Amino acid sequence: MQINDATLTEQGLGPTGSGPILLIACGALAREILDLKAANGWDHMDLTCLPAKLHLYPDQITSAVRSAVAKHAADYARIFVIYADCGTGGQLQAACADMGVEMVAGPHCYSFFEGNAAFAEQSAQEITTFYLTDFLVRQFEAFVIKPMGLDRHPELRDMYFGNYEKLVYQAQTDDPALTQKAQDAARHLGLEFERRFTGYGDLETTLKTL
Repeated sequence: MQINDATLTEQGLGPTGSGPILLIACGALAREILDLKAANGWDHMDLTCLPAKLHLYPDQITSAVRSAVAKHAADYARIFVIYADCGTGGQLQAACADMGVEMVAGPHCYSFFEGNAAFAEQSAQEITTFYLTDFLVRQFEAFVIKPMGLDRHPELRDMYFGNYEKLVYQAQTDDPALTQKAQDAARHLGLEFERRFTGYGDLETTLKTL
């Protein structure tokens, strides 16, 4: 989604500064974005991240992004939001349009890492699939086990995951240690395991256009 609305900028809702591009991103994507910046020499992009824990509270994402845009709008000529819809029910996209800023396309990071077109094509056949990214493999305890209470009540596992059949690890990097952790996670949840090397998918493609 690309917004070029001078009226919004004049109203102070969008970026009005002259600095480089600012990326406002989910903290769960920080490592991937920094890796892409370094690999491609994207020194014209600055990065600020919102707490990764918002992944657990999607109703708070839109207001957090609004606050971040307001905080930085005077310093940048262009702001790009690196969240997909992420469970906001279209509210984030509407807010970005209102503020005159751009955002990455897709329903969630699993989709844009896979590639939005590919994910949309296969998702109907994968309704019993649970996805993990590099970040979620690293933070499996903090973002899956503890929030679901499985550390305290392991007997809840089958209630949460009884209708799932497979865990798909979407690997952004080729790291045997992370693959092993992802296999352990699948075993812990009682699911079949599949690893897909997605790389950075549409995230990299989108940032290249900036």
